[in-house]
Amino acid sequence: MRAARALLSIDQRKLAELSGLSLPTVQRMEASEGVVRGNVDSLMKLVAALDAAGIELIGEGAVSQSGGRGVRLKG
Repeated sequence: MRAARALLSIDQRKLAELSGLSLPTVQRMEASEGVVRGNVDSLMKLVAALDAAGIELIGEGAVSQSGGRGVRLKG
């Protein structure tokens, strides 16, 4: 989440606004170690907001120049 926010140059408050989630929810999700934790509805809202903002999520095993998971701006 931090990497996606950095690519978009936004803070947690703006991500909360874009996703329709509360700031504490975004803070808790971002504080998760490893895999982002949250209820399915919150995760779907977050993913949709990042997608709409131009972020592509890279899943484990997906085609990526350096392998692994991560985020990148849509091309």
